[in-house]
Parts: sequence; C-alpha cells; structure tokens
Amino acid sequence: MFIRTERSVKEFLHLYPFVSTFIIINLIIWILISVFQTSIGFYIYNFGVGNNLLVHIGEYWRLVTPIFLHAGFGHMLFNSFALVLFGPALERMTGSMTFVVAYMATGIAGNIGTYIIEPQSFYTHVGASGAIYGLFGIYLYMTFFRKDLIDPMNAQIIRTIFIIGLVLTFIRPNINIAAHIFGFIGGFALGPIILKRAVPFFIRR
Repeated sequence: MFIRTERSVKEFLHLYPFVSTFIIINLIIWILISVFQTSIGFYIYNFGVGNNLLVHIGEYWRLVTPIFLHAGFGHMLFNSFALVLFGPALERMTGSMTFVVAYMATGIAGNIGTYIIEPQSFYTHVGASGAIYGLFGIYLYMTFFRKDLIDPMNAQIIRTIFIIGLVLTFIRPNINIAAHIFGFIGGFALGPIILKRAVPFFIRR
C-alpha cells in the first residue's frame, strides 16, 4: 500500500489524479511565493494564510486556503512527500471524489481546531498537516474497524508512524498542535463514512 511501485510519473498521475493535483498545487503556489516572489504569489499568501482574527471577523475561507500554503520548501516537501506515501492507496480504495472530501474535510477540521484552541489574535498558520493527519486518522480507524481493507503489516506501519508523528507533534518547535490533533480526530470520526464503500487496494489496482 505504502511502497510506490508505479513505473513512471505519467502512471502515477493517471492512477492518482487528485493526490497528484494537490501536490502540484502545493508546488506551484510555493514557486510563485518563494522562488519567483511574484505579486500574484504574495497576494495568494496574504489572501489565504490562516489568521484567527480575520476568521473571527468573517473571512471564513481562511479555514480552507491554508491547506495549500507552506512555510518554506522543507515544509512543502515534507507534506507533499507524506501525501505521495499515504494518499494513493486511499484514493484508489475509496474513489477520487471521496478522497477529495476526506482530504479537504480533515484539513478544514484542523484549521477549525486551530481557530478554537489558539488565541483569536494575529495567530497565523499555514500547511496541509491537518489533512495529512486526517489521512492517518482514517487509516488508524481502518486498522481497528475495517481490517478487511488492510493487512497486518501495513496496519503496524500506520500505528508506528502515528505514534512517531504524535511524539514529534509535541516536541518539535513551531508545530500547529491543534491542526494535527483536530485533523486526526476528524479523519478517525469520518472513517465510517469515507470507508463505507471502500475496497482493498489491490482490487482497485
């Protein structure tokens, strides 16, 4: 499930269109903001950055747009790499549109959690970590309640990575803890709905 065996980028794009789309969006926005430093890029960042005070006064789109913004190349690369590893199996198992709903809904859950927990001042945040942890939440639900969808080896991988990710959430600096936790809770809670019609990964292949 989590070992990539696609023979080319073209095959990856064909098999996982929305995983690919999210990664491409992350990359394009990062290039516009950080590499070319275009006026469009700065506008996108200022328009989309998560800001609790601005959400409080009605700019609710900021519960969505931070999912596609990142604080530097390393941040963007880490989240995109996590999406490459853990997104494809879920997209194939659930179908592309269900995967989009799962990714966006858990990312929004992480941002709502940030709004609730963090100060309603000029606290700002960016990143897809809430959505990534949302995927972990769905997979962890799978390991407990939909064992027909995941083999024991991959279930152990998910549990191990989740524990490592949870520890890092609390010990690494500059981490949006609320986004990680609420994204994960959102994924676990959505598990029964997202996985209702899912089939094992190898069948979709």
